[in-house]
Formats: sequence, structure tokens, C-alpha cells
Amino acid sequence: MKKFGKKYVEAAKKIEKNKEYSISEAIKLAKETSITKFDSTIDVAMNLNVDPKKADQQLRGSFVLPNGTGKTKKILVIAKGAQAEAAKNAGADFVGEKDMIEKIQKENWFDFDVIIATPEMMPELGKIGKILGPKGLMPNPKTNTVTNNVTAAIEDVKKGMVSYKTDTYGNIHSVIGKVSFDDNKLQENIEYIVSTISKLKPASVKGKFINSITISSTMGPGIKIDKNSFDI
Repeated sequence: MKKFGKKYVEAAKKIEKNKEYSISEAIKLAKETSITKFDSTIDVAMNLNVDPKKADQQLRGSFVLPNGTGKTKKILVIAKGAQAEAAKNAGADFVGEKDMIEKIQKENWFDFDVIIATPEMMPELGKIGKILGPKGLMPNPKTNTVTNNVTAAIEDVKKGMVSYKTDTYGNIHSVIGKVSFDDNKLQENIEYIVSTISKLKPASVKGKFINSITISSTMGPGIKIDKNSFDI
């Protein structure tokens, strides 16, 4: 059985076990139950009524949060020629082609958070798919990280683009911001996420689509939100 620290146990006492809170109440509680010394991230977990074993019920994509994530991400762009120049001008942290791929492969270099690649570079990147895949770093057209418009993709990441993917239990996880964010900004972000996901209900899913919505701060306890709080 998992053991929790003293701070977590004390924080968890502020939450009624089976209660589903309104969005505003849940956000206030997530802030109150933040137990880290740093500015914690607040995340949302949505459990969906999907069967991830079925291809049409595997959700994957990305969106740009209205108020960003509060995180600064280092961007690596794998591109050639004009696209590489465009990436440098757009403020990518690292730009290269085979040289960067070899650096990852030979030096186990991962000083970046996101890879954006042009379609022509994907065959080369595919050679290190076994390295990038498990780390969730492999670019994908569905998340707008494989594109011929690297400038727009870089801008989206800088604005607060979040990638999502259903896990083996039908859950989707996403950042909604930082504890230091204004409550209204956090609420706008989570409402945007829930609204966006709710519109992705596969035709093969019958009945309700979203089973539960829970938020928590980094290392903090989960707080369930009443789904009726959302306009979905």
C-alpha cells in the first residue's frame, strides 16, 4: 500500500472524499493543498468512456491553452534549408538535422522538451524512434509537431501548446497552469480543455463520454470536479 507523507495527509484532510466540487471550489482547493516549496503545476485528469484498444477510440492531438501553461519549453527543430532558417528566426532553442539526431543517439542528449520536424526529416528521425517514443518526444502530425510551417508550430509551443493522448486506461492528462495563476485564468484553461475534448467523442462510443474530471497540484491530492459545472 502506498504511503503518503505528512504534508500530503494534512492536505488531503481538506478534501471531502467522495464529493464533486464546482470548478471554482476545486481550483481554490488545488491551491490550498499544494505542498511543494516551488510554484506547483496544476494538472487535470479526465477518465473517458473509451476502449483504447480500438483505433477509432484512441485520442491524440494538441491545443493551445488560452492563458498558457506557465512553463517555458525548450524547442528542438529538425529541418533543412529555408525551414531551418525559419526555425532559428522564430526562436527555436536548437536547430539541426542529422547532426542533432546523432547527438541524441550517441550522447544521450535530451536538453529539450519538444521536437518539431519537417515531414522530409521524419525518415531520419524514425531511426531513433525507439529512443524518442518511450519519452513521448517523437513528433507526430496529430500534435502539429510534424509540419512544413515550423514558424507557426514554434509560436504555438511558446504560447502554451499542450499535447494529449489517451493512456491504456482511457485517461487524458493535461497541464492547466501554475498555482500562482489567477483563479479565472485557471478556470478558462480547464473549461477550454474539457470543451475541446468533449467535442472529440468517437461515433462508436455510446452514452456518456466523460466519466470523471479530477485536478491536483504537483504531488498534491486529487480533487473531483462536478461534470455539470461544465457547459458540455
